[in-house]
Amino acid sequence: MSKKHAVVDIANCVACGCCKKVCPKEAIAVAFGVYAKVDGARCVGCGKCARECPASLIRLEVRTA
Repeated sequence: MSKKHAVVDIANCVACGCCKKVCPKEAIAVAFGVYAKVDGARCVGCGKCARECPASLIRLEVRTA
């Protein structure tokens, strides 16, 4: 298991779905058609979503628990 996971800036996300399309573990869903949401249990911290986000609103953070 990776020590990192993806975190979305939901206040600025426009739910374009680019991150969801590239996630190899299907750990990202578009919640309520408003923002992307990461399932921390499925996220492996690969960073593909962060690289794909056109607005750079996804970052990788170190897991604390």
